[in-house]
Amino acid sequence: MVDQWRGDCLGISGHPAVQTPYLDGLALEGVRFERAYSATPSCIAARAALFTGLAQRNHGRVGYRDGVEWNYPVTLAGEFTRQGYQTQAVGKMHVYPERSQLGFQNVILHDGFLHFARRGTNYDLIDDYLPWLRDQLGRHDADYFEHGLNCNSQVARPWDKPEHTHPTNWVTGQAIDFLRRRDPRKPFFLFVSYHRPHPPYDPPAWAFEQYLQRDLPPVPVGDWADLFEPYTQPRSPQLAAGRLDRHALHRARAGYYGHITHIDHQINRLLEMLHEYGLRDDTWVCFTSDHGELLGDHDLFRKSLPYEGSARVPLILTGPREGGLRRGASSDAVVELRDVMPTLLDAAGLEVPAGLDGHSLLPIARGQAVRAHPHIHGEHPFMDQSVHYVTDGHEKFLWFSGTGREQLFDLDEDPQELHDLAGLHEATASQTKWRGVLIDELTDRPEGFVDQGRLVPGRPVTAVLPM
Repeated sequence: MVDQWRGDCLGISGHPAVQTPYLDGLALEGVRFERAYSATPSCIAARAALFTGLAQRNHGRVGYRDGVEWNYPVTLAGEFTRQGYQTQAVGKMHVYPERSQLGFQNVILHDGFLHFARRGTNYDLIDDYLPWLRDQLGRHDADYFEHGLNCNSQVARPWDKPEHTHPTNWVTGQAIDFLRRRDPRKPFFLFVSYHRPHPPYDPPAWAFEQYLQRDLPPVPVGDWADLFEPYTQPRSPQLAAGRLDRHALHRARAGYYGHITHIDHQINRLLEMLHEYGLRDDTWVCFTSDHGELLGDHDLFRKSLPYEGSARVPLILTGPREGGLRRGASSDAVVELRDVMPTLLDAAGLEVPAGLDGHSLLPIARGQAVRAHPHIHGEHPFMDQSVHYVTDGHEKFLWFSGTGREQLFDLDEDPQELHDLAGLHEATASQTKWRGVLIDELTDRPEGFVDQGRLVPGRPVTAVLPM
């Protein structure tokens, strides 16, 4: 798993600049889901869907809030542990309390620079990378924040330490060490969770310069982008809405793409070690992200909003030849992070617990003409309102709970969402249809978004539903 990786940022998906040769090769061994989404596109809420197999209505996290305990009785790792697997997590978890195992037998933790966790506590107790880094550098005061880049800013520069000390390399090394030390009598479930390409944009110099020195395609800006003019933050290094100057935007994109290529190489390092240990031919591999990054699309940055750059994620599934997967195939079925848990349990031949909202994607990956979901409903607070979306992967409908504004996009004809098809005065037929779907999804929600069969703007919003 990676953090903040856009769904279009794979070479095999046709991105004109990003180079991911090893993930492209992985995709040729299995199935690529081109319409995979994060229903709640920010770190914590998205991971709740992955770890529980539930939709946000049932796991309760509809936005970003630190300090809320994770008390789910049934989890992805817990099911593998219960059914005899040796389970290990390495890297980012972003749960609370931070050292919660969430069903894993062991966690080697690095969540990145979390202001909530670092404030008023001994961070060495909840971060395994920082003590390792200090030992590597021979300095008790060393920190990965010494270069001064914030964890949500668009400022970019190369990594300031030896490459082997980069968090991306550290996660890979710890995962390989688990493979070396594991119990050979048990099957294993290994969760390898990279913090990047989430900011700070600090890839190794070679990866940064690879993109800094080349022309990059223009960012898409829709004919509706002035919708976010009230939220612009001029000259903020951590802006969510606004326009960066050309030079700063180019550096931010070079840093982001540089992270992606660096991770691609490190994933190849991990896969080669699976070969070396004689495990590759008997291992299922799933690659995905918690959400994307807008990266200047429509003069927007970061995540949370339902646009493709933020809400669509990569999803690749490969397995042993006897697993029956199509090789080098792609699917346009609309799927979501909640589907990962039942898919991996199904792939392992284990019991899938009842009550999940996700569905196994193996039938689709094996070429059966089935759908996991007729549509996906997603949402997230943004500024002073909640922005909801529903999509079947071909059309997408948005509703802004503060203003009642609606948007409609034809993703087949307009994949970059440049043209808003919603009628401002009279609704189109598609708009009316999708509004009805959203009303069904939001009926009986505690916020009161629906009253007497109509969407109600102006209701108070929250990041966590009462459970």
